Order: sequence, then structure tokens, then C-alpha cells
Amino acid sequence: MRTVPPLEHDKLGLPARVAALDRVLAEVDGPVVLVAHSAGVMITVHWAQRAGRDIHSALLATPADVEKPFPPGYPTSDELNRHGWQPIPRRRLPFPSIVAASTTDPLASFRRVAGMAEAWGSRLVDLGDVGHLNPASGFGWWGRARELLRETVDLGRSSAVGQEV
Repeated sequence: MRTVPPLEHDKLGLPARVAALDRVLAEVDGPVVLVAHSAGVMITVHWAQRAGRDIHSALLATPADVEKPFPPGYPTSDELNRHGWQPIPRRRLPFPSIVAASTTDPLASFRRVAGMAEAWGSRLVDLGDVGHLNPASGFGWWGRARELLRETVDLGRSSAVGQEV
């Protein structure tokens, strides 16, 4: 398992975050299953628009809607736009994916996330009332992650089998 380390400089700049993801993935041999949450989902979908690496599958949990204003304490729409986060890519992802969405996420409406999932060609999973699926919403370790990760891996397997036929 690999994680993308937090950035020390240019913490809000999307290009630097996409480059950090690309560097980590360049070090990995073999199949890759991406797991991303919130802004990490946006980093992943921006990276996927120009990526040359094969990805087995991805689990994308509670993506933040960077095109809508966030609550106080988060970056403004102008800041996000200035740092490359907007617009949200709407092209089909080049790998199978599951988008896990909350019905009560303060950073993205379920309807908007469902639209993203459809545009990305992702399977949408309704998590119900889980807020943003973060500590502020009462989550630390998330028990359902294991189940969804298994489904994500299986989705990649079935997609690969379908491509071989």
C-alpha cells in the first residue's frame, strides 16, 4: 500500500497534487487500485484525464464538489478556481470505479455526486447519512471500506475479463 504524502509547499495547487500522485504511481509495479476521499477524488479524476498508466480500479469516496461554495473554513470558489480545481472533469474514467456518496455531505449534494459518477462511468453507492465521511462526521476507521474495496477489486477483475473476450 502506498499513500500520497501531504505537500509542504503549494498546498492548494491542484497541479502539484496531481504530480505528487503521478510520482507515487510511477514507483509501483503491478496492478493499482486507487482509493481516494474528498479532494483526493478530484485529484484522481484530474490525473486520470491525462494518465498513461493502467489502473485496475478505483474507490472514490465522498468527492468534494469544488464547483459549489464550501462552508466557512474551507477554500473559496475563487481560490479553488485560481489553483486549478475547476472545472470538475466530466469525461469517462479510463478504469472501472465506484463512487461512494453521502446523502448529507456538507461539501457535495448527493444529486451532484450522482451526476459526477454517471459522467465518470462509475457505479454509484448510496452511503446514506454519513456526512463527509470524516472525523467531523463521526468517522475514523470506516468498517464499510473493506467491503467496498473488495467490490472495487472485483469490478476491475470483471472489467478485465470483459476486455479479453
